[in-house]
Amino acid sequence: MTPDQAPPEHIRLSVTRNGPVAHILLDNPGRKNAVNLATWRRLARELDELGRDGVTRAIVLSGAAGDFCAGADISEFDAVRRDAATARDYEAANSNAFRALRDSALPVIAAIGGICYGGGFGIAAACDLRIASADARFAVPAARLGLAYPADAMTDIVRSSGDQMARYLTMTAATIGAAAAHRAGFLLELVDKAALLDRANEIAATIAANAPLSIRASRLAIGAATTGDTALIANARKAGDATFESADYAEGRSAFRERRKPVFSGK
Repeated sequence: MTPDQAPPEHIRLSVTRNGPVAHILLDNPGRKNAVNLATWRRLARELDELGRDGVTRAIVLSGAAGDFCAGADISEFDAVRRDAATARDYEAANSNAFRALRDSALPVIAAIGGICYGGGFGIAAACDLRIASADARFAVPAARLGLAYPADAMTDIVRSSGDQMARYLTMTAATIGAAAAHRAGFLLELVDKAALLDRANEIAATIAANAPLSIRASRLAIGAATTGDTALIANARKAGDATFESADYAEGRSAFRERRKPVFSGK
């Protein structure tokens, strides 16, 4: 049986929806929400499907039972990451999941409590926004495991935490607390543990109420600004031009004139 054919109990992820906000839950509490190969693949598929459903406008990503994610599920490595060939297949699944987050059609907010290690750190780094409770702990322990992270995941880590912090985390394999992650710019906010999901949902709902085409254009422009990618620059310009031809632009101007809250359709 391949990971794509894995039975439901082997896929440690669930998706719920509340209007325009979807919630992806990493759900493997017995292993601190470590992600197995089947779940890496499902995460990429769920993100792509949410981006195409025509209803969802923002996503909250969190972990079950107080932790965010302990990274990859090392207990299956002897089977799915046993040599160079299987490692390449595994890293392709990793990269696809990180790509699905990074290039998601929708903004993704990570709500981080407890452990956020390794691949879990990579998941958070690929999200648009990250908030955490004070008990959150962060580490990139590749140097203790004798392996390397995919280059695209490392790009996310550098972009989200800064060059120096990325070097410190990867070379020392040290664990840092939420306050240090916040100072490094990795975290947008520190939130009380009991209010973590409420705050993430509040941010998501605020985003969902705004003009989707404008948000898409802004995310592309930010990506272009941070990477210098010429294709992104062109796509950002095209997306920006499209906003001025949109019904939402007309709605935004009408709402401003009429002093009411705009209702955007994403068209």
